[in-house]
Amino acid sequence: MKDYRILISDLKKISGDKFLIISKWKKEPYCKGWRYGNGDALAVIKPGTLLEFWKILNVCVKSDVIIIMQAANTGLTGGSTPYGNNYDRPIIIINTMRINDIHIIDNGKQIIGLAGSTLYDLENKLKPLNREPHSVIGSTSIGASIVGGICNNSGGSLVKRGPAYTELSLYAKVNKIGNLELINDLGVNLGSSEEEILNNLENRNYNESDIIHSDKLASDNKYSEIIRQVDSNTPSRFNSDTRLLYGASGSAGKVAVFAVRLDTYPKPTRNKVFYVGSNDPDIFWEIRRNILSKFKTLPTAGDYLHRDCYDAAKKFSKDTFIVIDKLGTNFLPTLFELKRKVDLLSTKIKFLPNKLSDKLMQFLSNIYPNHLPKRMEDFRNKYEHHWVIEMSDDGIEEAKEYFSDFFKLKEGDYFECTKKEARKAILHRFVAASAIGRYQALNENTTGGMLSMDIAFPRNEKDWFEKLPDEIDSLLDKKFYYGHLFCHVMHLNYIVKKDVDPISLKKKLLMTYEARGAEYPAEHNVGHEYDAKSSLKTFYKELDPNNIFNPGKIVNAAPMNTSLRYEPQCSFTRS
Repeated sequence: MKDYRILISDLKKISGDKFLIISKWKKEPYCKGWRYGNGDALAVIKPGTLLEFWKILNVCVKSDVIIIMQAANTGLTGGSTPYGNNYDRPIIIINTMRINDIHIIDNGKQIIGLAGSTLYDLENKLKPLNREPHSVIGSTSIGASIVGGICNNSGGSLVKRGPAYTELSLYAKVNKIGNLELINDLGVNLGSSEEEILNNLENRNYNESDIIHSDKLASDNKYSEIIRQVDSNTPSRFNSDTRLLYGASGSAGKVAVFAVRLDTYPKPTRNKVFYVGSNDPDIFWEIRRNILSKFKTLPTAGDYLHRDCYDAAKKFSKDTFIVIDKLGTNFLPTLFELKRKVDLLSTKIKFLPNKLSDKLMQFLSNIYPNHLPKRMEDFRNKYEHHWVIEMSDDGIEEAKEYFSDFFKLKEGDYFECTKKEARKAILHRFVAASAIGRYQALNENTTGGMLSMDIAFPRNEKDWFEKLPDEIDSLLDKKFYYGHLFCHVMHLNYIVKKDVDPISLKKKLLMTYEARGAEYPAEHNVGHEYDAKSSLKTFYKELDPNNIFNPGKIVNAAPMNTSLRYEPQCSFTRS
């Protein structure tokens, strides 16, 4: 077996002892995914500068190890951690969160986010300029990185903005002959040598005249047109859409991204949230078509919640809701980091139960009084389907007039939220994402596991609300449905019954989605949950022809001296 002590020594010279992690206990938070995926790594290293980052990459490439890029490790499909321990080479995880600077350029109309910069910090930097980043809830609240959103074409609930996308980035890739290259597509004149480029960027040693204003995009400029095409038989957004695969965008860790350049957005003058309820899915189908095709102003956001998911979020996500409501989203990353440490500790001490943090937090939340507004609770009792629709500026009056007339003749109802109700309605929908994990953690001895699907249905799909065949439905213990209804991206969460094979069931579920013309994944990327579609495989292979970065797991052992096949991040043979 190859001796990697020289590699460890070389890495230590670059980062120092403090930021090279080789202890198994200390590596675990970086080797275990946010919700999915776990495996061993030879080391975790945390560069503090872009130049350190470049030097680390060079050492790793020369040593022929697997490189897994990681920022906040908040992904939902395990794509930023190892998966199992049966790789053919050691793994080095490069965590970029120390490189977190954000540069405001072009009077705030654009920003440059370095490798570990977060959406939360970006939102705060833009507030004094009365502008917003691409994402303003969801990934922002859990401390996710800007680069992570770009690498996964993350979408979210914002109707006007579409997937995170840019054609302006600075990244490193390994070419066909195995050499590391620095690709400067950032659109900023920073010099010629790698060291000069990286140092000049990090030290902001450039001025307005060095910034190139070209036809290259720093956001998705087509999405607001695409989402209005309500009669199209294809989804509005999904991870394997070749339209949005470019450089760092959609790269899923197959390159090492140093920085991205992105557009920002003017903050609306006014906002109003409308809470809509109905017992008939066709009512929501009609509202969606009318708003998207007839309104002059598109909604800001529009998120769906089924009654069962409403109830699950009320019970199992109450603690997360309360933390955000009382302490703010800035405390949430700290809470989740503490939660991880408690769970790691519980695995080391035999008399402590598994998922200790979930059980402790659930106990505390059970004694806290009801946290949801009365009008929301009344709608919960009346209606099966719930839709939180946010309008801004001129769209507010359009929506008021439309809903007032619509519900004179149609089943269902709506109310205009007060500021407090609006905040709580949006927050309740947001924390619903954690309810399935908590339910599964508390019932792991009586259920058979969790499936969380991320599906983009065609824009003309009328039967958007899932009706499963009896032979599949009978295998499920619970179903939690929520999603972004305007773009028909649904998050379909299932707890399977005890002794049901979740892998076999997942295949059956995917077949039902395919029969309806759906694409998957919609916004969370393939990670270890899905097989990459052919367009993604081709793109990944172009970026990383030697399968150095983020190769995924080995799916079949190969004889000695032959290639190994990996999936799902890349699913191609190593040269």
